[in-house]
Amino acid sequence: MKFSKFFISLFTICLLFCQALQAQTPVVIDKIIAKVDNHFILKSELESQVQQYKQSGQAGAPSTCQIFESLVVGKMMLAKSEIDSITVEDKRVESELTSRMEQMEQQFGSQKNIIEAYGKSISSLKDELRSAIKEQLTTRKMQEKITSDVKITPKEVRRFFEAIPKDSIPYMPSEVEIGHIVRLAKTTKAQKEELYKRLYDYKKRAENGESFEEMAKLYSEDLGSGKRGGDLGFAKRGQMVAPFEAAALKLKPNQLSDVVESEFGFHLIKLLEVRGQEYHALHILLRPDYQRLDVVEPTKYLDSIRVLIQRDSIKFERAAKEFSEDKATQDAGGMITDPQTRSIKMALDGTMESGLYFTIDSMTVGTITPPMPYRTEDGRSAVRILYYKAKHAPHYANLEDDFQRMSNYALNRKRNTAIEKWFATAKNDVFIYIVDEYKECNIMKTNDQ
Repeated sequence: MKFSKFFISLFTICLLFCQALQAQTPVVIDKIIAKVDNHFILKSELESQVQQYKQSGQAGAPSTCQIFESLVVGKMMLAKSEIDSITVEDKRVESELTSRMEQMEQQFGSQKNIIEAYGKSISSLKDELRSAIKEQLTTRKMQEKITSDVKITPKEVRRFFEAIPKDSIPYMPSEVEIGHIVRLAKTTKAQKEELYKRLYDYKKRAENGESFEEMAKLYSEDLGSGKRGGDLGFAKRGQMVAPFEAAALKLKPNQLSDVVESEFGFHLIKLLEVRGQEYHALHILLRPDYQRLDVVEPTKYLDSIRVLIQRDSIKFERAAKEFSEDKATQDAGGMITDPQTRSIKMALDGTMESGLYFTIDSMTVGTITPPMPYRTEDGRSAVRILYYKAKHAPHYANLEDDFQRMSNYALNRKRNTAIEKWFATAKNDVFIYIVDEYKECNIMKTNDQ
């Protein structure tokens, strides 16, 4: 079966960050091989992508021309995002950067090892990676906009699967079903007192005439709103977390709140205006030092839940729904889903997060780990217990066992078609230059030409 030539672009977006993380190795003599408006593609970038695909071990690796084409599409998305005013908030970039750096630290064992591997300070490395992450997130957001209306029906999934030649049906690796129950680390009493003291000091200074906006720029740890003087813009009722909104709506215009604690940290709020069902507020946000949070209480809590599950006093799924603080998995009985397929069946191979892979590899089906440290997707410190629910033997794909995975394949193919149609039109809105060496790739030629 011939897949869309843009199918590889999703994986290429993920490789943008990997390329930025390359340790110091010899590279080809660099030169610009393509330009899309103000965005350039370097020969070293292409060569790095080609090498990344080879190292990924994926079957049916794309050709150099296909990888080059996907890079051009990615740069086009960046160019069009600027034209269409599609942006990614700084706080989203910083959150992703923090998460990636923590993954690296876990992989290398320490920050010292990271510095030795890349020959750069952590600060310098972060500065280099920040732009790569922003580019990745912006490209992803543009891609989501292009494909937002693309849906798939069960009938389309069946047609997709039945059209696959028998000798091309995918061989599925071993898959596992894993659940977890998460409890967040708690702010210590000393940390709370410190943050309350700082915020009440800011409040007193504002009441004495100092600019709230300038203090927000200097001190707020919400980097996105902080640059705007703490301005959150107009928010509809129900849009903000409950403690924040309740405190804000009790205020009169230009009045300051007491310190408000939410899942994001500690806030000092200034209400500007209420307009119907909307309100306009500023805030200064301070977060506790996540390295100093208290994990003793959540560890004891999870240990007691683990004992109850092992004694069959409560089922794991019910315990997850009642006690887990991971909102993403709580309603699903704690079951973790594959980030790509959204299925609870996850491939037990190199695509799985390394820490999770090695933990599961040492377990037997039906067992539960003791409480272990965990970092949530938004970077918060936590503790969790893992439940190894099931393991599925490798097999050739079929609709009965692999419908969700086949549905994702079919949906990706449909999305790729949408991107291909978008490319045929959008290429007329931007300037694209390709050096002679790669013109034989026929990137500017679309399927309808």
